[in-house]
Amino acid sequence: VEVGAVYVAGRRARDGAVKLQSAQVVTVVLEEAGQSPLEAVGPSAPLRVLFEDADVIAVDKPAGLNAQPSEGRVGASLVDVVGAHLGGTAGLVHRLDRETSGVTVFGKSASATAALAEAFREGTARKRYLAATGPGLPAGGTVDLPLSKDPSRPGRWRATRAANGVPAWTDYRTLFAGDAFCLVELLPRTGRTHQLRAHLTALGTPILGDARYGG
Repeated sequence: VEVGAVYVAGRRARDGAVKLQSAQVVTVVLEEAGQSPLEAVGPSAPLRVLFEDADVIAVDKPAGLNAQPSEGRVGASLVDVVGAHLGGTAGLVHRLDRETSGVTVFGKSASATAALAEAFREGTARKRYLAATGPGLPAGGTVDLPLSKDPSRPGRWRATRAANGVPAWTDYRTLFAGDAFCLVELLPRTGRTHQLRAHLTALGTPILGDARYGG
């Protein structure tokens, strides 16, 4: 309960002394991407700086490292690592999921962070992802299914028009299609939580290795 791993009737439990009602479902999420939320994050690799000037720094985030500190995790996050490199505060303006690797940009001042945040908010900063999925992905297209929290699976989002979700758009292009897997380029127009994971799952081709979404 203390680390936010317990859900009662699909809602995170905050009070360990709460009385349960008859037939209520209790879910304990002990693993996220194969690692217990109580387990310390291992030592991170040396920070790989891709670009740095007086205003911004772009780094290569490794898979398995949280973008920022989160409840139930111990150990350094990418924000901590970059902050230590800068000797001050690192202005995080976008996040990659813990399991995702790739370029992450930080502002080195309040004004730079605000300018970067506006670029991401207005869509002038373009994001491109590569993912390996299960077989059967179409050649390309756009997924425009709204996203909403999945009440039956805590910590997971669903892509469906059947719920009152938030708008989300993902353009995709299949770069390779084989019998065992596909390689796809993803260009999200919006930046919703778990957007790419949920949209690919809705297509019937979840990201390989993504246990939470059936990959």
